[in-house]
Amino acid sequence: MLYWLFYEKLFHTFTPFRVFGYATFRTAFSSLTALFLCIALGPWLIHKLREFQIGQYIREEGPKSHMKKAGTPTMGGILIIISIVVPTLLWANLRNLYVWIALFGLMSFGIIGFWDDYAKIRRKQNLGLSVKQKFFLQVLAALIVGFVLLVLHANKAYSTSINMPFFKTFKPDLIIEPLAHNWYTYPLAFVGFYTFMVLVIVGASDAVNLTDGLDGLAIGLMIIASGAMTVLTYVTGHALFAEYLDLARLPGASELTVFCGAMVGASLGFLWYNAHPAEIFMGDVGSLALGGALGVVAVLIKQEILLLFIGGVYVIEALSVILQVGSYKLRKKRIFKMAPIHHHFEALGWPESRIITRFWIAGLVMALFALTTLKLR
Repeated sequence: MLYWLFYEKLFHTFTPFRVFGYATFRTAFSSLTALFLCIALGPWLIHKLREFQIGQYIREEGPKSHMKKAGTPTMGGILIIISIVVPTLLWANLRNLYVWIALFGLMSFGIIGFWDDYAKIRRKQNLGLSVKQKFFLQVLAALIVGFVLLVLHANKAYSTSINMPFFKTFKPDLIIEPLAHNWYTYPLAFVGFYTFMVLVIVGASDAVNLTDGLDGLAIGLMIIASGAMTVLTYVTGHALFAEYLDLARLPGASELTVFCGAMVGASLGFLWYNAHPAEIFMGDVGSLALGGALGVVAVLIKQEILLLFIGGVYVIEALSVILQVGSYKLRKKRIFKMAPIHHHFEALGWPESRIITRFWIAGLVMALFALTTLKLR
């Protein structure tokens, strides 16, 4: 909106408005707008959630120390989503389709999370949508994103190949081109592409959701991950940097820096209230939305593999649950004292603040490593 007003309409009248044409300028202000908006709206939302008695229900099989958190206002993800959407609409070039795809990812997964949180509050227990219901809706949202990207691919505006860390020339294509030339094999050509979209986007969404178990843990890691994605979206959309780093250049991707900058600012603002001891929890409406948005941005800029490192702690948290469930079903034995893995360290006697800080450090190290791989190829 401001890009259109100050750069496209008023630039020729007042030349200093040229700064609105720079993605870096708009990203900085998008981040600041998100930060201050989140901090400003936080007390009002916390008050309203308490007024409507929208509090967190603690699962009985979880750590007993968490029982004291019961009743803490939840669904704070609404605040995060507002603080991302508003700055993005203000500062981004709204003619850019990538921006709308990213917003769709954020909003669609946010709606799924809202539905899940609402079901928990209505039933007054820590059980919302069934696993099948939630997974179906997540897969549907991911498939819609995949379909739009295939349309862009048909118009030469998106690449279906994957950037591989440490390799310059090895860029496998997710579409099996020979199968796309015959009508009877045409659908099979895109099975790998759609499967990969679901794996990345739904996987990212669920990984963030599983990590959201300690005050400030998931949102602190999101500051790191979205900050790294801000860097990646910028270099992917920059002609010189993309050529120098041998990345698949997407000219429109630079506008995603505005969106990612808003994610950083909103996450910082939410951490203000979510830091230990938390005044508000993000709930599924926040964790699913943030994870889904992170996954969508990764597939847009062709850094799906690098997302494994950028969100390394999220991945470890998700793997700990998979291993725990698999081990118990196959061997009737648990690998960890409790899963996700942050609860394992709680069971070992680590203070909550120590777990959070050390996981943040691990997340920062992994994100920095991910960025170094851009040149180590």
